[in-house]
Amino acid sequence: MTKAPALTLDLKSTIMLVLLAAVWGGSFFFSEVALTEVPPLTITLHRVFWAAPILALVVLSKGIEIPRSLRVWGAYLVMGALNNAIPFSLIFWGQTQIDSGLVSILNGTTAVFAAVVAGALLPDEPLTMKKIVGAALGVAGVAFIMGPEALTNFSLSNLAQLAVLGATLCYAFAGVWAKIALAGQPPLMNALGMLTGSTVLMIPIVFVFDGPPQFALSIQVWGALFGMAALSTALAFVLYFTILGRAGAANLLLVTLLIPPFAIGLGALFLGERMELDAWIGFAIIGLGFAVTDGRLFSFRARKTPVRTGVGRP
Repeated sequence: MTKAPALTLDLKSTIMLVLLAAVWGGSFFFSEVALTEVPPLTITLHRVFWAAPILALVVLSKGIEIPRSLRVWGAYLVMGALNNAIPFSLIFWGQTQIDSGLVSILNGTTAVFAAVVAGALLPDEPLTMKKIVGAALGVAGVAFIMGPEALTNFSLSNLAQLAVLGATLCYAFAGVWAKIALAGQPPLMNALGMLTGSTVLMIPIVFVFDGPPQFALSIQVWGALFGMAALSTALAFVLYFTILGRAGAANLLLVTLLIPPFAIGLGALFLGERMELDAWIGFAIIGLGFAVTDGRLFSFRARKTPVRTGVGRP
């Protein structure tokens, strides 16, 4: 039986990975601009509402069949809540209290926490020691960013940071749900389904809490909303699944460490944001946690270290 070739990051995949990091990092900048005129829940609705028809055109152009099963669409509704409606709303509200760059750093814990949640809930992804250590480092990085004063002088800024962490946990549970309930569906259809599901969920929520969306917005805000929908959502999903097929999930996770530099750079250039030293140190600790969870750093060192036992490996 011929062994399948290993999935690696070639030049084209690397370029797409950097582009994915740029459009996802840009979402934090776009939302900062949109928040000047639009409340957080309504921004979430705009993001999923405008992205859905764009992705629908991609799905139809590829001849992907639209499922008719109520069970599948029910799963899309749950996926839309876990992967879009709840985390987007938490992140956008968080950005009303803290800078976009800091939000992107906290969002970088997603991969670390996702590995732990999957390890705890999925039998084929066991909870290993490196996942536990990686998660502990992620928590340590977050604790360093929040500072000891969070225990004695809790503020809206601290609450916003916890809201962003709540969003990362939602993403982690969304990954588990997708594997359990949507494993047999085409990936791009899953993306379209959850965008549709989150749109259905957000419409009544927005009307109840924010009222009917206002369309008399500035050109800059409309540009930010469409940029978030078309680039940071629709295009991002196409890039995501293309890279997944070409380079594999392990290489795709590297985007986690590439997003904050783009978000921080855009915030510094256009919004006048500046990251404090403790945020950078926290990011380094979170990055170390990702490296431990991912495992490739230590597997590389193992390959560089000669084996002295004389026992070969398959």
